[in-house]
Formats: sequence, structure tokens, C-alpha cells
Amino acid sequence: MRVMLVEDDPLLGEGVVEVLRRENITPEWLSEGEGVCEALANSAFDALILDVGLPDIDGFEVLKRLRGAQCQIPVLMLTARDGVEDRIRGLDGGCDDYLVKPFDSGELLARLRALVRRSAGRASPQVTHGLLSLDPAAHEVRLAGELVPLGRREHDLLAYLMTHPGQVFSRDQLVEVLYGWNAEVESNVIEVHVHHLRRKFGSRVVATVRHVGYRMGETG
Repeated sequence: MRVMLVEDDPLLGEGVVEVLRRENITPEWLSEGEGVCEALANSAFDALILDVGLPDIDGFEVLKRLRGAQCQIPVLMLTARDGVEDRIRGLDGGCDDYLVKPFDSGELLARLRALVRRSAGRASPQVTHGLLSLDPAAHEVRLAGELVPLGRREHDLLAYLMTHPGQVFSRDQLVEVLYGWNAEVESNVIEVHVHHLRRKFGSRVVATVRHVGYRMGETG
């Protein structure tokens, strides 16, 4: 999962980023609202964590601009305001869920998983593809019921492809998803991860789309 965080409090922002990284979620952190729409238009994210109280424009205005531009990204709003009117304003304005500060990190993660699951049209927390099953909360992948040990990046790549079936991603897009903006990695890092996944699950598990990139393939 790749998540954008918009939060101007440095201590809270650092804490949320650390929590996300521990869960194998790739975070990108902005401290102002003005750059959010452009960033989301130019890069793929699975969810947006949006603070209401920002130094330039508030989260409600950011949300209004996103929905006005037909951006459908799931939005979890953070706020120190616990008034019912603020929650109503955010939900009616297009946010998908609300979390009042201070909050428990476990609840934040669970709400994120639920947002992404609903946006993909899934009711079950489990993701299945052929003989493969993915448990996002436990970070486990099973093949025909048998647990398959994976390295972190192998797991992240397979999980991303499984949760975006049918979509084709370029190498650069996958590098951003796995490592974040401005990552300095070897030029063949995605090819290496794909090779390892094919060795463990079969040569067709990740399909190569010539001159374009990769998509989820077949198992069994």
C-alpha cells in the first residue's frame, strides 16, 4: 500500500510515518495542502490521510478541490476538532472516514485497510487470486493454503499487484510504490523482485507486458 500523509505537526507526522513504515506501507509526507492535488494527479496512491488544520489551506478545502477534480482516492481525515458539525462537514464533503486526535496507531491502520478494501469493492479482508491468498493485516501470503515466506519487498510487490488486478504498472511506478519518491535503488531492482516471485510461485505469477511493465499473472 502507498499512502499520502498531509500533516503539519512534525512530531505527529514523524510518528505516523514510522507506524506506516513498520506495516510495510510506503508513506509520502506533505506538510501543506496546496501541493496535494498536483501530487495525486502525477502519482498513484491507495489512500490519503488528511489533517484538517493545515497552515495554508485547511483540509476541507483540499478535500473540496480533490472531489471537484473527480479524484476518487479514499480519504481519512485527522482532526483535533471533535465537534459533530466538523465530522458531518468532512463526511458530507467527500471524506470516507474520520479520526479524532489523539488516536491509537492500531485503529489508524485498521481504518486504512478498511478504506482501501472498500474502495476496491471487497467486503472480505482477505485478497485471493487463483491459488494465492493474501492477509494484509498479518502480511502473509499463502499458496494453496501453505504459507510462503517472502522478503519485505517481494511481499509488497506481490500484494500491490494482487490488490490491483488487471492493471499494468511501469518499473518506475513500482519503484515509487515500494520505495517512495526520490529513492536511490539499483536499476534492476524490480526485475530482481519479479525473478524471486516467479521462482517461488511459478513463472506466470507476474506477467510482463512488453515495453510497458508488469501486471498480476496466473497461479496454478
